[in-house]
Amino acid sequence: MAKSIANTAQEPHFFDDVSQFFDHAAQFTKHPKGLLDQIKTCNSIYRFSFPFRRGDQIEVINAWRVEHSQHMSPTKGGIRYSEMVNEDEVMALAALMTYKCAIVNVPFGGAKGGICINPKNYSVNELETITRRYTVELIKKNFIGPAIDVPAPDYGTGEREMSWIADTYTTMNPGQLDSFGCVTGKPLSLHGINGRRAATGRGVAIAIRECVDVAEDMKRIGLTPGIAGKRVIVQGLGNVGYNTVKVLLEFGAVVVGVCEYDGALYNPDGLDPDAVLEHRKNTGSILGYKKATKEFRTPAEGLEQECDILVPAALENQLTEENIGRIKAKIIAEGANGPTTPGAEAMFVEKGGIIIPDMYCNAGGVTVSYFEWLKNLSHVAFGRMDKRYEEMANLNLVNTVEAITGKTLTPAQRMTIVKGADELELVNSGLEDTMIRAYHEIRETKNTNAGIDTLRTAAFVGAINKIAVSYQNLGIWP
Repeated sequence: MAKSIANTAQEPHFFDDVSQFFDHAAQFTKHPKGLLDQIKTCNSIYRFSFPFRRGDQIEVINAWRVEHSQHMSPTKGGIRYSEMVNEDEVMALAALMTYKCAIVNVPFGGAKGGICINPKNYSVNELETITRRYTVELIKKNFIGPAIDVPAPDYGTGEREMSWIADTYTTMNPGQLDSFGCVTGKPLSLHGINGRRAATGRGVAIAIRECVDVAEDMKRIGLTPGIAGKRVIVQGLGNVGYNTVKVLLEFGAVVVGVCEYDGALYNPDGLDPDAVLEHRKNTGSILGYKKATKEFRTPAEGLEQECDILVPAALENQLTEENIGRIKAKIIAEGANGPTTPGAEAMFVEKGGIIIPDMYCNAGGVTVSYFEWLKNLSHVAFGRMDKRYEEMANLNLVNTVEAITGKTLTPAQRMTIVKGADELELVNSGLEDTMIRAYHEIRETKNTNAGIDTLRTAAFVGAINKIAVSYQNLGIWP
């Protein structure tokens, strides 16, 4: 009989959590131990330090790049800037990237990087110097390149940092045709792609919609099917959290709670995330927002309010054995990486809840990064070659139908039918198709394997099986 994940009262260790989830899922596969060990192990861990001059002082910057698995090339994963960055965290995030790419069928291995700094303590010029030096260190050790390892934005980084990385890599590799494919998450002016900035949040929203649309599953947890009217609390109103709730609002959900580092807001009738952000911009804090019926100076209290869906979109280990019993949501959608400890998940699932696991739920970012990488390799924007041809074909079809029926469409109707898809529409279509297919693949794995009790375990099982096949086909050389 498969063993369950044991609760632990010890201090959480992120890579241990990921490994614990992996070991639990591995029981439901038939692969030899050696192959499973190879899948679980981080292939390459590069820890390095470099000096940085601040005025008359020299500061030592600690940084990492971890390539977890080269069963697919290149490896792929973000770079985060945070004082909390450490080797254990980077290893865990790299491992999650491996499984995440496998789950959504993106042909990358997993990687992750980090620099142990608080970016708020540095000027723009200083951040540029640190970023470029970090990139040079990666180049020196062959840890970056469009066919080797492709970073992306993460916590504390964005389009600006990716631009600096792309420019540094291109400068150090003159004449390399695909050099801008060395990194994704770039601005459009530097060969980025429409829809990348909102991709992770949009993917989270699609994952939630797919989950709540399954009537059988919703009946089991006491909710009606469909996203309309579902009450949502989001933790973290950054890029992921903000775009998640904006798309959920388009789908018809109600955002009843917002939790940030400086406090939390709640209103059972709904909150406007744009208005909350505007209030914070004007006052420096989300607290004091007049349309909130409750506010909490302790952000964790905001997680424990009445809702149907909780979206932790901040940092790891936010839901633990200590507070999971007070969570009133029926569904937890992990916008962040590793927000729920193994013990907390076991308690929540035993209580009857559903957790949409991070390595599927927030895979929208790497999915659209894959599209950006393809765009960089092909050197042409999606839709550029066929948009006008598609419009002319549609126009000919409309003209033919009008001639046969004797009826004439309005200009607005003609425009709706004739219009060809642009890059953003194609990207969002590809993202939606990816997230829908992956969710139902995970659910099918869960429902057809006795003993698999969570979507996370099912996701791991699917990922392990796909990666195992890759390793088996590659063989071992020499």
